[in-house]
Amino acid sequence: MSPVAFPTQNAVVLYGPKDLRLEDRPQWPPRQNEAQVAVMATGLCGSDLHYYLHGRNGDFAVQAPMVLGHEAAGVVTAVGPGVRHLVPGQRVAIEAGIMCNNCKYCSDGRYNLCKGLRFCSSAKTFPHLDGTLQTRINHPAHVLHPLPDNVSFEQGALAEPLSVLLHASKRAELKAGQTVLVFGTGAIGLLACAVAKSLGASRICAIDINKSRLDFALANGFAQQTHQLPLTDKAKTSEDQLRRARENAGIALSEFDVQDGFDVVFECTGAEPCIQMSIHSAITGGKVMLIGMGARNVTLPLSAAATREVDILGSFRYAHTYPKALQLLSAGKLKNVDKLVTHRFALEDTAKAFDLVARGSDADGNMVLKVVVGRQS
Repeated sequence: MSPVAFPTQNAVVLYGPKDLRLEDRPQWPPRQNEAQVAVMATGLCGSDLHYYLHGRNGDFAVQAPMVLGHEAAGVVTAVGPGVRHLVPGQRVAIEAGIMCNNCKYCSDGRYNLCKGLRFCSSAKTFPHLDGTLQTRINHPAHVLHPLPDNVSFEQGALAEPLSVLLHASKRAELKAGQTVLVFGTGAIGLLACAVAKSLGASRICAIDINKSRLDFALANGFAQQTHQLPLTDKAKTSEDQLRRARENAGIALSEFDVQDGFDVVFECTGAEPCIQMSIHSAITGGKVMLIGMGARNVTLPLSAAATREVDILGSFRYAHTYPKALQLLSAGKLKNVDKLVTHRFALEDTAKAFDLVARGSDADGNMVLKVVVGRQS
């Protein structure tokens, strides 16, 4: 008796630094409590880029071939036994983390900290959990979120990075009327501005070294005022770097005419000088929210934080944010968020897409913010 022949699908598989291969893989049916999703759009993230360029992201190295991608949306094509709230043909956003639902963190509503959490396209756990850069994916149905009719697949993919900022804003207890400063105007920083605006921040300013991104933030209403950091030689000592950070923060605050500092500072670069500046840029009693992943060990002006009671808070991914993210996208409260997607590629051109993200600008000199891979409709 011959074995049953399953249909095949395409997957873009990472084997090592810059070693992406388009492969045919069996298209398995969804299992108990899973749904199968035809992936329509996947946004490329900074962590994906690190895996592509270096075969690792920080401490997490790829130990076996892995499919990248975790900012995604698509269409349900089949449901497994036990799935009641989804039907084939339904449009969904794919929440990439799969929590254990049994530990204290999960029961406390902080499943982003679950020690058993597995995350699509992350090499933190082994065996790795494949991501969304494939034609179809089988995924637990309870982390598939129906897309409102007026939310596109690209917007559905943006729900993932948007969730990062919703979680960070909740951690910072951001309130209407507060002032906000954002370091970094890439996609995450721009979304930080957008979320702050949706929550009623009275003033939103942004800092970056990239003038094109700052101009984009101003022109599209993400920030009300911007400041471009000068490109300088690397400081020779940590003391010199801390002095520069204090001085550069003072210059920026003076330019913004906010001498006392901002209520909430979102640090979205991960760069040590910006993290140092963020502490000096917060008002006495204010908050610094660390979002950017970059330097692993940082020298901080802790006395400046301690004596002014500036809270330094960490933020990791998100929990219970997807419904709010999709509601914001549906309500049109994030003006010009669609403009964050600057370039689009087909699945078979994923390597070209990553190379473009790494360069930061296309052949015509246009700025790269968010690159989306997949089928568009």
